[in-house]
Amino acid sequence: MKKVTIQDIADALGISRNTVSKAINNSDGLADATREKILQKAVEMGYKQFSYVASLSGSGIPRPVSADPLEPPAASGEIALFTTNLSMQSNHFAVPMLDRFKQELALLGYTLNMYKVDSENLERHTLPAAFDIDQASAIMCIEVFDWAYSEMVCGLGLPVLFVDGPNKRSGDSLPADQLYMDSTTGITKLVNEMLRRGKRRIGFIGDYEHCQSFFERYTAFRSAMTLAGVPVDERFCLKVTGPDLDAPLAVLPELPDLFLCANDFIAMDTMQSLRKLGKSVPGDVLLCGFDDAPESRIMTPALTTVHIHTQIMAFTAIHLLQTRMKEPSLDYRTVYTATELICRDSTKC
Repeated sequence: MKKVTIQDIADALGISRNTVSKAINNSDGLADATREKILQKAVEMGYKQFSYVASLSGSGIPRPVSADPLEPPAASGEIALFTTNLSMQSNHFAVPMLDRFKQELALLGYTLNMYKVDSENLERHTLPAAFDIDQASAIMCIEVFDWAYSEMVCGLGLPVLFVDGPNKRSGDSLPADQLYMDSTTGITKLVNEMLRRGKRRIGFIGDYEHCQSFFERYTAFRSAMTLAGVPVDERFCLKVTGPDLDAPLAVLPELPDLFLCANDFIAMDTMQSLRKLGKSVPGDVLLCGFDDAPESRIMTPALTTVHIHTQIMAFTAIHLLQTRMKEPSLDYRTVYTATELICRDSTKC
């Protein structure tokens, strides 16, 4: 049987491929009725990569079903979420992901409990006080970027999943499943578009050693420049964030054509620092973030960024954990979910 593609669904409905892609990836910008019609058609046609069924009697939000679904576990258990940032703001990319993740876990008979990994835990390599290892079926780590602590967690004898994680600059990798957003494609695309426009002075702001995703965004920027034969001006690469940006920006003899920032919040801080210097975006310098936080859409100017499909990340996290619990001896997997460059006013596009 011929595999059904997104284009097949688009042709059947007489709509664009991009509209179908948005529905399947649960992107913003579609009416609920349109999204539901597309997902229903995907089910009817046997679209297998991520087949959906509509929860018409529940939340109304479609949820994925694997082409070869795993049997729900016979017993319930706890999935422990370890994080150094228990008070994640609603605009953090992980929050909508965790909302959906929790919903799907409940359908499988699991509960999600969050545990704060504090500075003392990190220093002494101890577990959060309230965590009971005997009650946990698996551990998921979000914003746990300390390498030694992460290795300790991997040695507990439980299935472990890292959503992002410590940077791999040394070339080592943790003995655990790892889930990332694609941090390369959107940045590479934007760099090449800027170079096509003649914008050759491009810089990067953010601590690329903070986590693996920041590291990949930084290396994507440098790789795109190098492959295009354009040297990177190191003056425009600032390994600082927040209030510490004021001084490094103030001493620059000139601004680049574009600053790429490791995430949207760093981009917002950069814009604030530039305003203190009497500089404007995009008048004096173009600016790009990453994550597509809600603020990026309503700030002035609206921020060019890279959208993370958090729903697909949630479904992928469920699959990685469930298969690891069922088959602990599986080779470790590193999975990337698609992202999408969103061009807005801060890069004049």
